Amino acid sequence: MSKVDTPRAETKAVARPSRAGVLRRQLQQFLAFASLVVLMAFFSIANANFLTWSNISGILLSTAVIGILALGTTFVIITGGIDLSLGTGMTLASVMTGVFLVNFGLPLIVGVIGGILTGALMGMINGFNVAVLKIPPFIATLAMMLIAQGLALVISGAAPIYFSAVPGFTDIAMGSLIPGTRLPTAVLILFALTATAAVILGKSILGRYTFSIGSNEEATSISGINVRKWKILIYTLSGMFTGIAGVVIASRLNSAQPALGLGYELQAIAAVVIGGTSLQGGKGSVIGTIIGALIMGVLTNGLRIMSIPQEWQTVVVGVVILVAVYTDILRRGKGA
Repeated sequence: MSKVDTPRAETKAVARPSRAGVLRRQLQQFLAFASLVVLMAFFSIANANFLTWSNISGILLSTAVIGILALGTTFVIITGGIDLSLGTGMTLASVMTGVFLVNFGLPLIVGVIGGILTGALMGMINGFNVAVLKIPPFIATLAMMLIAQGLALVISGAAPIYFSAVPGFTDIAMGSLIPGTRLPTAVLILFALTATAAVILGKSILGRYTFSIGSNEEATSISGINVRKWKILIYTLSGMFTGIAGVVIASRLNSAQPALGLGYELQAIAAVVIGGTSLQGGKGSVIGTIIGALIMGVLTNGLRIMSIPQEWQTVVVGVVILVAVYTDILRRGKGA
């Protein structure tokens, strides 16, 4: 008997969150936001230049790429999965954008779409490997991480691809659509994608099935929902966000750097977990993810502005990831 997606199946598979569950999620978001405020207050006291507009704009710009990656992987983590290919996948998408625009000389819009579709293709392959081949998400995306890293180096010849001869490409990230604010376009892209992700996760069938799969995949499947199809779609959507991040970072640097990317996936996953999304699936929010991404951006910028050595910045980020994961374990132990 074939599985079909029917309104009846959806009703049976997707349980409405309890009032207590909603309140706990709101409390988690509030605590994350409070942590962000405390961090900003601390760094502003430590250095008077922290709250200047140029520095705040820089924080938002540096948060844009991590935030976009985090938005996409929020969907994957809510299903109970993981995606370790975010960083190198972003790099491969930026390299392919360079190939389309610089090597092939295609129009700007075509090259940008090509970069985004590169990310979507990687996401679709990840989804197929996880949903159809039943490869554990950690292994499937670890393999894709290595494949993307190798392909980026091979396709680019291990050399950066510069976009100096592509008119308008830098403006994708570094332009300003709001006169007088000097707010980079990359930040506006992040805001637009945040709103889009929030609507998809909170108002669409894909969003409801995302939570349902993460809460109880077996029950969702028994209800008649084609879990394989929806998992592939979810990973593909995440891959599209990865592709967009690749275009944005290439525009920001005005080059595709094939050796860049490793480590971005950990920061993105940390942002998602800090924002209250459970690594065991079934719980999460877009607003929480953005707050988590801002916390990572503020922390990194604050440590840098205080002249903390790079190696110690890495140590602090690692500690934050440990704390975020342990907090998630505590939440799950308390039934949060």
